[in-house]
Amino acid sequence: MARVQVLVQLDDAQVERLDAIADAAEDSRSELIRRAIDLYVDAVGEAVADARYAEAYQRLPEDPAELEMFRRLAAASWPEA
Repeated sequence: MARVQVLVQLDDAQVERLDAIADAAEDSRSELIRRAIDLYVDAVGEAVADARYAEAYQRLPEDPAELEMFRRLAAASWPEA
């Protein structure tokens, strides 16, 4: 996959912390930054999905009668052990 160079400014403390982790992990700064971005973007995506899920339940809450029907249907269709 092609890469694009992006300029990111860090303060001295951030660079020191990044270098310490990179040395311990035997990785480059760039690799650690790429991994951190992937983790952050994935976490934000999950948080957005969770918020949408919660919002959907607020708009259309679960119906207790419908849930009970699903429980009974599941119990009736599950094979006896």
